[in-house]
Amino acid sequence: MPQKIRVLIVDDSALVRKLLRDVISGDPDMEVVGTASNGVEAIRAVAELEPDVVTMDIHMPEMDGLTALEYIMRKHPLPVVMLSALAQKGATATLKALELGAVDFITKPSHYPSAVKEVREEVVLKIKTASQARAYILRGQAQRKVQPNPVVSRSVQTGEKLVVIGASAGGPKALAEIMPRFPGDTPAAVIIVQHMPGVFTRSFAGRLNNICALHVKEAEENDELRPGTALIAPGGKDLIVTSDDRGSGRVELMDSQNRVGASPRIDTAMITAAEVYASGSVGVIMTGMGADGASGMEKIKKSEGSTIAQDEETCLVFGMPKVAIERGCVDYVVSLDMIPDMVMELL
Repeated sequence: MPQKIRVLIVDDSALVRKLLRDVISGDPDMEVVGTASNGVEAIRAVAELEPDVVTMDIHMPEMDGLTALEYIMRKHPLPVVMLSALAQKGATATLKALELGAVDFITKPSHYPSAVKEVREEVVLKIKTASQARAYILRGQAQRKVQPNPVVSRSVQTGEKLVVIGASAGGPKALAEIMPRFPGDTPAAVIIVQHMPGVFTRSFAGRLNNICALHVKEAEENDELRPGTALIAPGGKDLIVTSDDRGSGRVELMDSQNRVGASPRIDTAMITAAEVYASGSVGVIMTGMGADGASGMEKIKKSEGSTIAQDEETCLVFGMPKVAIERGCVDYVVSLDMIPDMVMELL
């Protein structure tokens, strides 16, 4: 019989701790091994209980979640899923947590307890996904850094190019490491599809823009796809690649139909990119759970575009790349640090 996933709950609210305990204990594959009400207690409990996964609130007395997370990732590295308020302030702190090594985050419902059922599926899915990242974190890869040296730009011979990058769990940290390596004169437009709620994608775009030579922004309706610009698909919206009367690439947005945790949809952006850019399209599938992106990578390959998958060794969760590789639609499997070089070579 498989061993249950052992979870430590950290939150200063007794109500939230109880509600999370009920959700986690109600799943046959998980069990709660302990709770803590602040960062100090969390650090002690991690050392004593050695849980498989920790759920960590960000704002707590005595020691907040970010401080506790940083300590845990240095001294007792293990998968941590943050609890975040769905607000601008919460988004900033959550993105910082992902940079520090948190696997993912769960957005707190706006009211308790009636809204708990709305996040039940997200809680269960993200804790189970985080547990799969345990081996990666214990190998020390979570502390691994990509060298910041920028890739040398290369000129394009003919035709317009479009790069579509898809990521999920582990994506924000990985993207923050590789995107600064693309030069400002990258001869292609870039679309980034990261599974993330809307307020977070806006903040994430701003953070990437501050560290990248590319101009990075959250995509808006009818944005033009221009070389040297990276558009991030807004949370809750699927991004569609199209073209205008002049033949210039543009984007349209529509409400995402995907369930929580898998939106915006990577497949939508990649499939429509292949339809418009054909052999000028480059698909990159990175760390994340599930199969999103595999159909899009297939479409790009069939359109004679190029496809790249992040390798298992450098993926926090080797789910989406694995499915694409198994379908036989990946041209190159490379480590995280090699993705910018590979993309620029193809351009």
